[in-house]
Amino acid sequence: MENLQGNWNVAALDMDGQKMPAAMLGGARIVVEGDRFQSLGMGAVYEGKLKMDPTANPKSFDLTFTSGPESGNTSLGIYSLDGDEWRICLTTRGGDRPHEFVAAAGTGHALETLTRGKAVPQTEVSETAASGAPTELEGEWTMVSGSMDAHPIEPSMLKSGRRVTRGNQTKVTFGQQVFIAATFTLDPAKTPREIDYVHVQGMNAGKTQLGIYELDGKTLKLSSSTPGQPRPVDFEPGSGKTVVVWTLAKK
Repeated sequence: MENLQGNWNVAALDMDGQKMPAAMLGGARIVVEGDRFQSLGMGAVYEGKLKMDPTANPKSFDLTFTSGPESGNTSLGIYSLDGDEWRICLTTRGGDRPHEFVAAAGTGHALETLTRGKAVPQTEVSETAASGAPTELEGEWTMVSGSMDAHPIEPSMLKSGRRVTRGNQTKVTFGQQVFIAATFTLDPAKTPREIDYVHVQGMNAGKTQLGIYELDGKTLKLSSSTPGQPRPVDFEPGSGKTVVVWTLAKK
């Protein structure tokens, strides 16, 4: 336990068969103090007690949540610790403890690689930045289909995909995991219509991401490039692009 004390940044994350893009991980971290832990930067704060068994094969741990969305639940996991790299595989929706470091689709397992270091700085949205008149993208949206870097988004993730847009602020989450938190500007006069994001949270804070969109009634289609890359020209899945179709749940 003493070797785990301090801040651990999430460097890689596979969730239920889906590899999370690096842009989703900015600011995600676990902080260990004594036998207590905090999981931060996942869209909510999770807190609880950490119990470890280094004599098991593979080494195992239990996370008992005492605060946050999972309060009262326990996650079972396995781990390896090599200097400043901590690797964990754990349950996220009950079930048996994993036996190997794999998060296959349908298992509900998460595989994380964490590195010891200082916390990644976060930038919060100010009230001024988040203000503005409603746009045509206003409302709460649920995910219908999509791809990230040419890979289809797993059905289990599609079910948890949610987009909330208020004024010129938008946030995309998968369950409790924040994927995008940004302000944006629209140019509906262009063909295709253009959207420019400025990220306000995570490793891409302050960076601009360029995209295009189509809106047909309650169906919204978005295509965006990796921050710093040229604007996409179509809605076809491809390397360095995120393409998602949303349906409006409520205004």
